[in-house]
Amino acid sequence: MKRWFLPAFCLLLIALALYPLRGTGYGVRFMLQLFMWIALAQSWNLISGLTGYVSFGHIVFFGMGAYTAGILIVKLGWPWLLASLAGGVGAMVLALVIGWPCLKLKGPYFAIAMLGLNEVLRVAVSYFEGLTGGGSGLSLPALYASVPIYYAMGLVALGVTALAYVIVTSRFGLRLMTIREDEVAAEAMGIDTFRYKLYAFLLSAVGPGVVGGLAARDQSYIEPISVFPLIMTITMIVMVLFGGKGTIWGPVLGAVLLFTLQEMIWARFIYLHQLFFGAIIVAVVLLMPRGILGVLQQKYNLPRTI
Repeated sequence: MKRWFLPAFCLLLIALALYPLRGTGYGVRFMLQLFMWIALAQSWNLISGLTGYVSFGHIVFFGMGAYTAGILIVKLGWPWLLASLAGGVGAMVLALVIGWPCLKLKGPYFAIAMLGLNEVLRVAVSYFEGLTGGGSGLSLPALYASVPIYYAMGLVALGVTALAYVIVTSRFGLRLMTIREDEVAAEAMGIDTFRYKLYAFLLSAVGPGVVGGLAARDQSYIEPISVFPLIMTITMIVMVLFGGKGTIWGPVLGAVLLFTLQEMIWARFIYLHQLFFGAIIVAVVLLMPRGILGVLQQKYNLPRTI
């Protein structure tokens, strides 16, 4: 498997790099959005898939990155790429601030706390009209080319996936998965569970922060309701569960399959695509709680690093 995987992966990267030269405008936009979802799903997997701490408010880092980049571009005239990277830094700082108290909670308490914090930040952004534009939103200078954003978003998706590979195949990843299986036993083994959870939480915030900044630049307009939507967190969760949580390629597989199916159904049945998405959630929870790769790992004894 390893013998053909690397050449095939390199060919895929080359094809994706050349695609904007021959692809249609819709195709480039589609791939840009797909890269975004891969990065978001993979980031959620770093904390929730590996440690078992389910976050219902992970989109808060996307919103933080979007507003950090938007403010830097509009108010200070920063280049969009540098502002987007600053969005990742801003998201990591936010993760440090909220992670310190929230990661001391467990189970549903952590999930509800993250959901509440997302709503708190969404409302807070609306009050600072002079800085964020408030409820009216923030308009960025128009950018008439999507190709630079396409490459930047693709690099983020690749970078977050590479980070997942490094973590899962390291001792750090083993400690995170030990926490997921039995946190009390992990502590008894001498693992500083809080410190490792905080590290994973910080790393999981960077990708959404950078992606949020790139999305803000791409859309040229942001408002609280569009960058802190609960549905985006739910979509991340479903993609990871569908592909296989706690795996390297599960979030990628889930994002590719679900986003493609969603686009196909939305194009043909505008009013039914949300119904389809809800049906997918129910089916995954009932029939495939381990996801596609989880089932394959169990059935064919595949390595955990897949």
